[in-house]
Amino acid sequence: MLELATPSLLFSAISLILLAYTNRFLSYASVIRTLKDKHEQSGNPKDAAQISNLRKRLYLIRAMQILGVSSLLLSVVSMFFFYISFISVAIWIFGFGLILLAASLILCIWEINISVKALDIHLDDISSK
Repeated sequence: MLELATPSLLFSAISLILLAYTNRFLSYASVIRTLKDKHEQSGNPKDAAQISNLRKRLYLIRAMQILGVSSLLLSVVSMFFFYISFISVAIWIFGFGLILLAASLILCIWEINISVKALDIHLDDISSK
């Protein structure tokens, strides 16, 4: 049976996930700035492809963050409904929050796969030289 403390169990997990997402975002921002400067100097078409790849990954990270924050917010709302004894509403809201968290994690898997493909491009360049 769900109770008032159940949604609060997600707080630490979601906070850590959001921290990891933010760190990924910040590292991509740094890479993009460096790559932009490099592309302006060299005009290498592979740089443009990497920038396109990074743009897609940034949009995925934004979606991951939005879903994670929404999940946390719904956990708080669920706790409120438990507190005012609207148990069935609280259970549905908490369940929807779990679905949003799962969607965020699925996007994370997608983003990781894209990142690996981008690194494969670099590895191919190294092995061909």
